[in-house]
Amino acid sequence: MNIEFEDKALEELFLKGQTNDSRYKRLPKDVVKRYVKVVNYLRAASRVETLFQINSLHYEKKRGDLEGVDVVWITLQYRLLFKTSPDAEGIIVNALITEISKHYE
Repeated sequence: MNIEFEDKALEELFLKGQTNDSRYKRLPKDVVKRYVKVVNYLRAASRVETLFQINSLHYEKKRGDLEGVDVVWITLQYRLLFKTSPDAEGIIVNALITEISKHYE
């Protein structure tokens, strides 16, 4: 999939493994490492349906307040939120990474 980052801090965290942004600079090292791995899974997927096959991601489309947002697990406690969009043929191949969320907070 084509990956874009809504926030420069998320892109910096992916590329460098750290950021000075207050929201993400205190993330545990194992969460950052897993975040990079999950983004690489997204990059390697040819289309969004491929994510269903990777059980550890627990991919889901949100409803309600988060309508239009897709979520995959980074760890049991952290989630990666992103928005998908289709290409000209209607196949979902673009992802805009929006945030890392601590589940239940």
